[in-house]
Amino acid sequence: MAPKADNTEGIVLNFVNEQNRPLNVQNVADALQKFSLKKTAVQKALDNLCDSGKISFKEYGKQKIYLARQDQFDIPDSEELNKMKEENANLQEQLNEQKKAISEVEAEMKSLQSNLTMEEIQAKESKLRKEVDEMEKKLIKLRQGVTLVSPEDRKAIEGLYSEALNQWRRRKRMFRDVWDAITENSPKNPKEFKEELGVEYDEDVGVNFQSFADLIQPGKKR
Repeated sequence: MAPKADNTEGIVLNFVNEQNRPLNVQNVADALQKFSLKKTAVQKALDNLCDSGKISFKEYGKQKIYLARQDQFDIPDSEELNKMKEENANLQEQLNEQKKAISEVEAEMKSLQSNLTMEEIQAKESKLRKEVDEMEKKLIKLRQGVTLVSPEDRKAIEGLYSEALNQWRRRKRMFRDVWDAITENSPKNPKEFKEELGVEYDEDVGVNFQSFADLIQPGKKR
């Protein structure tokens, strides 16, 4: 029995928020097959969630990409992002080393099977399998700590990030133009007037636009 419409939206919303990455309708439908949800029901739920503002979307050609609302998440600062990138690089390096070690063990097993007696092969195989099991346990732990992003997902994320920066820059400029026009002919001190209105610049709350802009690789098309 298929879930009710409101329950379907709840299931889809939870999945989109948990994934917190760009998704198309097929991604969501495939992942939620265990709930007996058809693609048409998933599409309708996604559209309703967008209409109600619970998730956002972007159109790339004929395809819609859905994304969890980012204002519900804590956004790490540049220092935290750099630390995460460094940890991710270290884990990736360890992951590659473990894969290489497993490949070497498997190659050694094949080589030994052609040179040893049956008893020796069985004893050696038992030992090597234990080593492989231990390495695969380590590999599983490493994989749990590494988030691999496909080129398509990365491009979509960078596009959303770049668009957010452009909106930020545009709104800063619009505010500055309006503020300068107001304060130019105002008899009040701009600083006092600002405090009276409760206006806060990015710098007043410890936010630096350039630090976010620097996260995008230089020379990359925005």
